[in-house]
Amino acid sequence: MKRRIQHSVPLLAAMLLSACAAPQLSAPVLDLPAGFKEAQTPERAADGSRWQPARPAEARARGLWWLAFNDTVLNGLIDDASAANANLAVAAARVRQARALAGVAEADRGVQLDAQLGAQRGRAANHALGLPPGAAVGVGNTWQGKLAASYEVDLFGRVAASVGAAQADAAASEANYRSVLLALQADVAQTYFRLRATDAELATLERTVRLREQSVQVNQRRFDLGELGEFDLARAKTELATARAEAIGLQRQRVGAEHALAVLLGKPAASFAFAVQPLEEGGAVPAIPAGLPSALLERRPDITAAQRAMVAANARIGLARSAVFPALALTGAGGGESDTLASLFKWDARSWVVGALMSMPLIDGGRNKANIARSEAALDESVASYRQSVLTAFAEVEDNLAGLRILAGQGEQLDAAVLSARRSADLAQKLYQAGRSSYLDLLDAQRNLASVERNAVQLRGNRYVSTVALIRSLGGGWTVQ
Repeated sequence: MKRRIQHSVPLLAAMLLSACAAPQLSAPVLDLPAGFKEAQTPERAADGSRWQPARPAEARARGLWWLAFNDTVLNGLIDDASAANANLAVAAARVRQARALAGVAEADRGVQLDAQLGAQRGRAANHALGLPPGAAVGVGNTWQGKLAASYEVDLFGRVAASVGAAQADAAASEANYRSVLLALQADVAQTYFRLRATDAELATLERTVRLREQSVQVNQRRFDLGELGEFDLARAKTELATARAEAIGLQRQRVGAEHALAVLLGKPAASFAFAVQPLEEGGAVPAIPAGLPSALLERRPDITAAQRAMVAANARIGLARSAVFPALALTGAGGGESDTLASLFKWDARSWVVGALMSMPLIDGGRNKANIARSEAALDESVASYRQSVLTAFAEVEDNLAGLRILAGQGEQLDAAVLSARRSADLAQKLYQAGRSSYLDLLDAQRNLASVERNAVQLRGNRYVSTVALIRSLGGGWTVQ
């Protein structure tokens, strides 16, 4: 019987440990494609660049992707934003908090040692001293100076689970910081390109306004000479006023973008001004190798944060389960105790005590069971959030790849349309001057040219903005072999 009990003890301990341990965490099964739908072939991206797996994982340093645009102004803006943005400072502070909490949890692994020094004055009860009632008992002083130590034996993994959860929270916080940093860099780049595209669109409108002003002047002279009716003069003035109104509305849009850039840079909008810098025609937009779907899971900081959140939630299941089982604490104290301070540290005043305390809940009204259920539900929530993060990431990449492909096709057609519209406007001007066409024909050709040129400028800006969006959706970096 004794031998049977001896053999049963390790088995019982193993069963208890497995009962309170966190469940084995495995990555959710996701039906991921072998390649993005926008790939023309399994080995080529939608923009014609080579597909290739991403080398850097999420935890490694990001490349300076914005350098691919060869824009020194953009480089400076991103540096300024990284140093002064308030949201980034908030994320950095949260990382420090999470790391500190991980340090607090880690401290429970070791021995806790405290120094105690105190004094008491009091009178003991007669019965406590074994004296008859009414016996004289004096009032005395007691001085104590001790070192007290305690240590929790991690029998059922409570401390380990707490440390694991805190470390996973810290890792998730660091990933969230990198996600905020990537979002900040992308927002600065996109706002910058929108500003420059607006400047280019304003330049196009200003040319239209100047053309309309010249038209009004010419028509006014012809009207004064009796060569032109009032209808054509009124139409010319209407077109001029309309073009000026559009330019004023576009200025309002530019002011809003400028203020948004100031906030990203951590500067007051009232003291920030961005010099006019139209987006040049024919600028090279960098081609981005999109990588393989599996690489996306390694690079995206938001996906990494979701993974770390799953790890933390899983560890908290073990923490909740351990509360059901006994906790063993070892304690010890040693020092001096005397009725006078002068003799407190003498050898004869020494005292010590050691002890062990085993405790476990018996009746808790279902509290621990509810905590276990809550932690298991929290894990289910984190798994669902992870799945959603992955699906969102792939959708964003597909959206941006499709957007760039469509914009490239639009760009080719608009380039041809601009050439044709310019030729048409030039011919209309010559025919009108020769008296072979009406002023309405000229206005129609000029209006069409202005519209096509504005569309071309807007598309140019959209290509830059969409390229930055693709870089962001890919996790902020890529490798070129």
